[in-house]
Amino acid sequence: MKFLKFALHKRYFDTGFGVLNYLKYPLVLIGFATPDAKVILVFAFFYAIVCYLLGWWWLNRGMQDAETEIGNRYNPFVKEMRKVIVKPNNRKI
Repeated sequence: MKFLKFALHKRYFDTGFGVLNYLKYPLVLIGFATPDAKVILVFAFFYAIVCYLLGWWWLNRGMQDAETEIGNRYNPFVKEMRKVIVKPNNRKI
């Protein structure tokens, strides 16, 4: 477990980056339109920090669990398992 903290921080950033994926494209267009490299670096730094903070919030406030549950509602295997495990009169889950 040598790199656990590094992997956790990477997960925060990756999650935030995934959520803000669509915002990436307008930022690229701004980068092409701006000839000043300092402005591009400031935007990139700000975007990276927002990705990290949003990823932290996403994972610590239960949004990841909500995404998983939404995926489970449309997964045929999970539907079958819930029918077998959860009986109408005797709920175990």
